[in-house]
Amino acid sequence: MKISTTRAAKQTKKISKLFKRIFILLFWLLIWELCSLFINNTILFPSPFGVFKALLVLMGKIYFWQSVGKSIFRVIVGIILSIVIGIILGIISGINNFMEELMNPLIVTIKSTPVISVIIIVLVWVNSSNVAILTNVLMCFPIIYTNVLQGIKNVNSDLIEMAHIYKVKRSYILKDIYLPSIKPYVISGILMCLGIGWKICVASEVLSTPRYSIGLNLLNAKSILETEELFAWTIIVVLLSFIFETIFKYYIKNKTER
Repeated sequence: MKISTTRAAKQTKKISKLFKRIFILLFWLLIWELCSLFINNTILFPSPFGVFKALLVLMGKIYFWQSVGKSIFRVIVGIILSIVIGIILGIISGINNFMEELMNPLIVTIKSTPVISVIIIVLVWVNSSNVAILTNVLMCFPIIYTNVLQGIKNVNSDLIEMAHIYKVKRSYILKDIYLPSIKPYVISGILMCLGIGWKICVASEVLSTPRYSIGLNLLNAKSILETEELFAWTIIVVLLSFIFETIFKYYIKNKTER
């Protein structure tokens, strides 16, 4: 009986949370509609209905799905490479002080360089379809690297010293001490990259204009003053970023519970 009551309470809480989110969404849609009515110019600020209508029209076209698919591919590849490079270099730098000092100028330089400058430089190096991937790696890997390095630095030094005293193999120290310790830092870094990655990818696509990309469609919509379509593509970017973060959080939550 007690378990049944607890389940009912959880279900009620979930429903309440859902209604709360729907109310918040409707509230901001109303604000959007009121702003649109006040400005009274669809070129400057279209209505929600006009934008969603444009979105439905776009979704019926093949190039929409080709563009979205290609952009998703670029973001995924860029973030995966950032995670791999950031973790490897972060662990090495965390264990080796010289490597940390060697990497420090590079990390500081990348963090200080404006994204637009990085995109323009990368445009010189690679073809348009790979600009977004390389820019994503250059801007996101320092985030993973810094988080991993911080995680390594926060590992209990007494635990490492004891492992050395008992002559534990380095592979076991890495697998059983360092990796579990940096896990929360890596998760935090990935969540940051999932949000930033989409912004960097779309900005890179706007400048590099690969054939199928969300960025190119944003640029085209702006060029012909199709503001409703411009808003529609922007909503797609926001939704994709939100979906990526939600899926990752759900995966981590399930893994933690298991």
